[in-house]
Amino acid sequence: MNLRTLLIALTFVLLAVFALMNWGAFSAPTALSLGFAQVQAPLGLIMLVITGLVSGLFLVYIVFQQAGVILEARRYAKELQTHRELADKAEASRFTELQTFLADELRKVQSQRAVEAEQMNTRLQQLEQHILDKLDESTRTLSAYVGEVDDKLERSLVPRLP
Repeated sequence: MNLRTLLIALTFVLLAVFALMNWGAFSAPTALSLGFAQVQAPLGLIMLVITGLVSGLFLVYIVFQQAGVILEARRYAKELQTHRELADKAEASRFTELQTFLADELRKVQSQRAVEAEQMNTRLQQLEQHILDKLDESTRTLSAYVGEVDDKLERSLVPRLP
């Protein structure tokens, strides 16, 4: 119970206690003018009833106002939930789009890498063939030198025949 409600309830209790303590004065008949006629009625009781009616009307007004606020809050909550769902769907869509984009980029990188690997293999094979060719050439050159040295040795070691 908040302070405002407690204050209103306390005021009604004090009004009721005041009316009970002064009931004789409230119920004493008095000459009252209604504008077109004169009547004998208890002024205090009439004022007490009017105060009760006005208070009751204020309470009904407050209840309707609170009901309106509650209904509006529910409507806002539903609207907020709808917007949250739309935002979640949009976010999921962005994630899906990002995932698709990344998958495409990964495929491009992999295909590019495969092409580069193929080019590298071709280049390595060319270099290997070039090295083998150079090795064969060096082997032939070395064999020729060894043959010459062998030939020169044979000539110098074989006695010369006259």
